[in-house]
Amino acid sequence: MSETFTRDTPEGCTVTVRIHPGARKNAIQGLHDGALKISLTTPPVDGRANDALIAFLSDRLRIPKARITLLTGATSRSKTLRVATLTAPEVEAALLTDLA
Repeated sequence: MSETFTRDTPEGCTVTVRIHPGARKNAIQGLHDGALKISLTTPPVDGRANDALIAFLSDRLRIPKARITLLTGATSRSKTLRVATLTAPEVEAALLTDLA
């Protein structure tokens, strides 16, 4: 993979995402500039899009929401999250399965 959006850390890995809030459906759109593009139906109001992002990733990765932490980008479309207990290859495999 030429563009990597994950990086292994001692606690698990970090994931770089670019979100599109207020979209028609929740979906992974692909990779762009080293980040995973994700569309969310939730509007970016009062941190609700951040909560929706964590819930979406939790569901896709099949891990509890408590294992996902927003590190940077609380008020930005570009965000970095920490995923505890999973490696970068495990996260990439889980999130990119529907993309061809």
